[in-house]
Amino acid sequence: MGLFKRTPKEVDKNVKDQDLNIVAQEGEELLNELKNSTKKKDSFFEKVKNGLSKTRKNISGKIDDVISSHRKIDDELFDELEEILITADVGIVSTMKIIENLKERAKNEKITDPHDLKNLLKEEVKNIMLNSVDNNTLELEPSPSLILVVGVNGVGKTTTIGKLAYNLKNSGKSVLLAAGDTFRAAAIDQLMTWGNRANVEVVAHQEGSDPAAVIFDAIKKAKAKNIDVLICDTAGRLHNKSNLMNELNKIFRVVEKEYPEATKEIILILDATTGQNAINQAKVFKEVSNITGVILTKLDGTAKGGIAIALQTELNLPIKLIGVGEGVEDLQPFDLDVFIDSIFE
Repeated sequence: MGLFKRTPKEVDKNVKDQDLNIVAQEGEELLNELKNSTKKKDSFFEKVKNGLSKTRKNISGKIDDVISSHRKIDDELFDELEEILITADVGIVSTMKIIENLKERAKNEKITDPHDLKNLLKEEVKNIMLNSVDNNTLELEPSPSLILVVGVNGVGKTTTIGKLAYNLKNSGKSVLLAAGDTFRAAAIDQLMTWGNRANVEVVAHQEGSDPAAVIFDAIKKAKAKNIDVLICDTAGRLHNKSNLMNELNKIFRVVEKEYPEATKEIILILDATTGQNAINQAKVFKEVSNITGVILTKLDGTAKGGIAIALQTELNLPIKLIGVGEGVEDLQPFDLDVFIDSIFE
């Protein structure tokens, strides 16, 4: 009997068969991965779409009614479309720009059927948002990163921090929380509860302590433990601009001195249901701090989700995350395509 039990030709065929099996297996795994990815995308879209149902009815539903009532494109039709956007809190400046662009495109492209305007309007809203900011992604790389969260009391600030910590921890990142809203015992207790729920440590001092001191201690701990993301709560008192500036500037100085290597985000939490009041809050906070982005909460509870358009186009504030429900998983990254598709059906 020779050294080989099979001829070289047979061995070569067997190797090829094994290679084909491996390729087939890898192909099947890739296909399953793509299917799962598609399911996640569909699930994400449905979640956002359901959360924006009131806004979609207020914008898309009314646009359909107006367009159906017109046989031709005229100034009256544009005026009615303008009114729909303004009442949805898209903002006067943004709305006028969108309608102006819409008129120009309808003229240049020789659009005569009112029903053709809806897709053009959808494109113009997307374009104006796209051209207003560079990036809607929450910047956490390179590690370590620090997220300083600001916003008035009652907008869901502490709850949003808890949900964000929970989601980041589940994505594999190490997270530390700093209870910097020391003027409300409830805020400290609430953050501690979220810390326990997410299995995330919380650095906290007694009620009434210096917020900057809490942030200082949290940075020391984050560095000692090589934490990926440090999320810092801050006081939500909007009593006057001067005091707010002093409080935040003290914290900013501590962060810059003690954690210069960290990737930093200053995130403003706004409640979408408050409409124009949220815009006013954003203007104040933008004056006193270098806001890098917004988390817009309670979008599922309002028909005025157009506020996201106004924030991004008139104040140039990137929407980083949106809240479209009560659950932890309902805090979602802001995807412009999904947002636009969800309000223009």
